[in-house]
Amino acid sequence: MQKNLYDDPIFFENYMQLRENPLNYNRLLEQPALQAMLPPLRGKSVLDLGCGFGDACRAYLTLGAAEVTGIDLSHRMIAEAEKRNADARIVYHCMDMTALSALDKMFDVAVSSLAVHYIEDFDAFLCAVRACLQPGGVFVFSQEHPLTTAPSAGPQWMATEAGARYYALSGYSRPGARTVPWLDRSVQKYHRTFSQILCAARRAGFTLEEMQEPVPNAETVRKNPRMEKEFDKPSFLLLRLRAGAV
Repeated sequence: MQKNLYDDPIFFENYMQLRENPLNYNRLLEQPALQAMLPPLRGKSVLDLGCGFGDACRAYLTLGAAEVTGIDLSHRMIAEAEKRNADARIVYHCMDMTALSALDKMFDVAVSSLAVHYIEDFDAFLCAVRACLQPGGVFVFSQEHPLTTAPSAGPQWMATEAGARYYALSGYSRPGARTVPWLDRSVQKYHRTFSQILCAARRAGFTLEEMQEPVPNAETVRKNPRMEKEFDKPSFLLLRLRAGAV
């Protein structure tokens, strides 16, 4: 997993500005889709993997969770979470989300928003998530869409001489690391095909309950017209997995 990227002060500031924009893709599209896929949280224990500054942790309490554990690798993120979203029912840990055995705790629900594409060993990560879930527990996660992570130089939109726009897909069946520019920094992510994602989930002992590639409604496009291109190439992939017996 990419280490300490969000502890870079310039990157962190750029990221915070992006997330605080009311018209950003996370707020308008990814988060509504993710929360719609959650199981009922009333009375449940929830693990937030890559919790950032803790807004989602507080949202899970609002949805009825009894307790939430938020983990993130960034010291800056955890400090911001403890400042913005402190609650006696939320515990934050600054730790790698691939080291879940250190928590020594079982959860009913695990959630991860746009973090798993930073994981190099996806099989080991899913096994670790499965090991900390109660039998029948649920893991819901979002990631950058495989069509987004596929091109080695990052996503590119092209146009024909007539002005028609199209997405330049390449490298889809070449999984592995991708180093792409984002927020004035080079960011390392990992590309996996749909079949690799789904087969890894099955090997880890999960069954697929739902998969979404969310697109905006008319009101969302009105707020942010750039999101019209989601109908040509979606930005996000979301899965809900159910844990079987160990």
